[in-house]
Amino acid sequence: MSLLKEFKEFAMRGNVVDMAVGVIIGGAFGKIVTSLVNDVIMPTIGVLTGGVNFTEYAFTLKEATVDAAGAEVPAVVISWGVFVQTIVDFLIVAFCIFMAIKVMNKLSRKKEEAAAPEPAAPAGPTQEELLGEIRDLLKEQAKK
Repeated sequence: MSLLKEFKEFAMRGNVVDMAVGVIIGGAFGKIVTSLVNDVIMPTIGVLTGGVNFTEYAFTLKEATVDAAGAEVPAVVISWGVFVQTIVDFLIVAFCIFMAIKVMNKLSRKKEEAAAPEPAAPAGPTQEELLGEIRDLLKEQAKK
């Protein structure tokens, strides 16, 4: 029962629960950003670049053949265009997430600045400090 109890304590910590919520929200946000990339940004880029679709670019290492049994052996292809498209998609998604986090950080800083109390005016010297200064001045005058 000790192992089960330890696991329950671990799973119910605030950080673990917060992380789980973050992963779920991140997954949903990822779908939104992916839709933005696939349905809005990439078609626009396609129009601007004249309809270039990187996914069609590939380097063929070996052509497709038919073996002795009549079965087709597929071609061996390096699909470098798909790789380039994936990199472009990643960069766009990463930039969108960066901008969203930047806006959220800016909003949270404004909220913190608004909530921060005004610093108190510096306090003057205490009675003891003033009495000490008077004593020192009197000693100095007595020596003269």
